[in-house]
Amino acid sequence: MHIQKGRLIMFDLRETLLIIPGILLGFSLHEYAHAQVAVWLGDHTPRHQGRLSLNPLVHIDYIGFLMIIFAGFGWAKPVQIDPRNFKNPDRDEILVSVAGPLMNLFIAFTFILLMKAVYFIPSTLISDGIYHSIMEVFNHTVWINIVLFVFNLLPIPPLDGSHIFFGLLRLKQNGWYYQIQSKGHFILLLLIITNVLDKVISPPIVGIYNGLLGLFF
Repeated sequence: MHIQKGRLIMFDLRETLLIIPGILLGFSLHEYAHAQVAVWLGDHTPRHQGRLSLNPLVHIDYIGFLMIIFAGFGWAKPVQIDPRNFKNPDRDEILVSVAGPLMNLFIAFTFILLMKAVYFIPSTLISDGIYHSIMEVFNHTVWINIVLFVFNLLPIPPLDGSHIFFGLLRLKQNGWYYQIQSKGHFILLLLIITNVLDKVISPPIVGIYNGLLGLFF
């Protein structure tokens, strides 16, 4: 999966294999970031549940993983937290929520740097085929993690953006918040089916991608 002309599109087998590293990195490090920040802030629930790990198998939901490959959208196992363990529950829950998307942005930035590093490798040290395959894997990793960054910041439950948005506005105490939360999955599915989601997230994804490329290329 990547963004081209504002669309999420599918690829052949070779392209699918090239995107798997980016998906594994994006999903697993996203969830690890949630878990690590929660532990730092005093909630050891992720540690007790074995989620404080860089092992992708700990974080991957196999149905969600297959869905993102074959349907263009998917999910990982969400990290569970107990805000009662935080010293400042309202603030700390927001910090835990923002950690995942920021990790995806960090991954994208890191792989832009790696692309630049590979760009300077002398042609005598690496064949054209290997060079292009490496650059494709890195490029897809950048794309996928920018997609995850933007997508997860949408203020729709159960996405991280909803916890950030409603937390900052202190709206979680309102009864209608839980009504929205219970219908969040259906709202997301409707936005995906109607292609509204694609139109909303594609411009910022393309803008961030072009902005990162512009810094180094």
